[in-house]
Amino acid sequence: MNQPLAYIHPEAKIAQNVVVEPFSTIYKNVEIGEGTWIGPNVTIMEGARIGKNCKIFPGAVISAAPQDLKYKGEATTVTIGNNSVIRECVTLNRGTALDKNNTAIGEDCLIMAYVHVAHDCVIGNNVIIANAVQLAGHIEIQDYVFIGGTSAVHQFVKIGAHAMVSGGSLVRKDVPPFVKAAREPLSYAGINSIGLRRRGFNNDKIAEIQQIYRTLFLSGLNYTAALDKIELDMAPSAERDDILNFFRNSERGVIKGYSSSIDAN
Repeated sequence: MNQPLAYIHPEAKIAQNVVVEPFSTIYKNVEIGEGTWIGPNVTIMEGARIGKNCKIFPGAVISAAPQDLKYKGEATTVTIGNNSVIRECVTLNRGTALDKNNTAIGEDCLIMAYVHVAHDCVIGNNVIIANAVQLAGHIEIQDYVFIGGTSAVHQFVKIGAHAMVSGGSLVRKDVPPFVKAAREPLSYAGINSIGLRRRGFNNDKIAEIQQIYRTLFLSGLNYTAALDKIELDMAPSAERDDILNFFRNSERGVIKGYSSSIDAN
């Protein structure tokens, strides 16, 4: 149901059962899937690709031009996966031709109020980004990540799956999978054991992940030596290999361990 006080460009592709509330504006070259709700005073600009059963709350601006001086008006996109929620005053900028051509939000995500997602970011599935988080360009956030409110994430940073970043953090380096990150400067603060248990990881698997990070952050070895030791001493597993690959492929460098002999859980 489209309200008469909303403006929808005739070339926009809107599923029949999408609800568009009053005073929202939808530009051409926009696609919106079935069951999605567009709240009042939402602006959806060219290049938006919004999935099924999404909810977009008042004041959100979806697919505005990137805030990048190299952008010259080329046709690029923002994609939002099925069942994702975009809360009040979120801004999602579309991609650039010099990188991915697309800014991507996965399925079943919750992007809370006043979050900014800059050009060419890739956000996985089941991600929660709390209020007023600011993401610079070219960031990759993997599945099941939680980022606490008012955090700021540097461009090109990568945050691994199942990681939890505390509120108010300045994220300048990559955050590896399965960990909690806190303090200033941002540091390893134990593994995200509560989140892992909620997602079905058993005690043996959590202990395996914990042992890997004890070797990385608490053994006194540098990362290269620690990674070699983990690969030699521990049996291959999806989690072990994910951590090894994350560290070895990091371009910005990974956060450090904190200066304590206590291994937080």
